[in-house]
Amino acid sequence: MRGKNAGKDFLLYVGGRHALGILEGAPALYWPELWGARALLHVWNDSAAPYVVVGLNNEAWRIREMCAKVVMLRKLDVAPKLVKATTDEVPRVRVAALNALALQGREQDIPTITVRLRDPDKDVRRAAQQARDAIVSRLNLPKE
Repeated sequence: MRGKNAGKDFLLYVGGRHALGILEGAPALYWPELWGARALLHVWNDSAAPYVVVGLNNEAWRIREMCAKVVMLRKLDVAPKLVKATTDEVPRVRVAALNALALQGREQDIPTITVRLRDPDKDVRRAAQQARDAIVSRLNLPKE
């Protein structure tokens, strides 16, 4: 996640056979970073949190999506950054951000989430409805 090489063994462990191509000289692109972020779904150290938060703005959408999933699982309190991710150009990133917001969103986030109920992507609309309902329930707000 920090852009440093964690070594051949780690890369093979998190990337499997796909990592062999990179080790043999194929362009790495974003794959090692993605695999590193995905590994944080299974192992965790609080020192990784700032890198996950930075990853929410990565140029590679797969990393942005995975970091939002890590934020959700590890309960990193970054609701304002998740709100921004609900407008990402990639629907899968918007869905991951909305799913994370369902667990930590605030009352002031509901209008932004409500906008996503009219998203062109049906999965985003579904995630927005679930996020809004979860926040309303969690905060014991009146139902609309």
